[in-house]
Amino acid sequence: MASKRIGVLALQGDVREHVHAISQCDAIATLVRKAEDLRSIDALIIPGGESTTISKLLKIFEVFEPLQMAIEDGLPVFGTCAGMILLAKNIIDGSHDQETLATMDVTVRRNAFGRQVDSFETEIDLSQIGAPNATAVFIRAPWIERSGIGVEILATVQSDSGSHAVLAREGKQLVSSFHPEIVDNESYGVHQYFIREVAS
Repeated sequence: MASKRIGVLALQGDVREHVHAISQCDAIATLVRKAEDLRSIDALIIPGGESTTISKLLKIFEVFEPLQMAIEDGLPVFGTCAGMILLAKNIIDGSHDQETLATMDVTVRRNAFGRQVDSFETEIDLSQIGAPNATAVFIRAPWIERSGIGVEILATVQSDSGSHAVLAREGKQLVSSFHPEIVDNESYGVHQYFIREVAS
């Protein structure tokens, strides 16, 4: 079977790290910068970065609407951190001009775990996706405040305010609050799950 071709939205954010993770999962990484690039991929990763900036760049490079349509037509997509925010239908504490692709039925709280200085690492239970526990890196991370009936919560973390959903799936869409691409001494279990199951 031919290796899957996984696109990485290459406008801003952790592009290089996702490309490396994809290569470790025996798939082919492809950079996506233009609407026509969407035609040559089997799935797409929207990396962490700055969600408002990525949204504006999607508009500038005329990728916003084609990407939205491609996801609605079934293109498998994985959004990490800022990517989670971009896929969410609703945002809490977003900027006044925050615009999202609004394809996944979740409400996301932006910067939920605090500012850059509050970034942290913690072990996360990935048994629901058939992966070993891994170190999860949270950088100005969001969490899922509410989810629709079709959304499956796959992992949570504890904070002072309780338990929060940080990994979820709805059909062909997967989102994570954390950065699974950063810690390269793990098994890349989340990427493996996305490529094997979500993008199947």
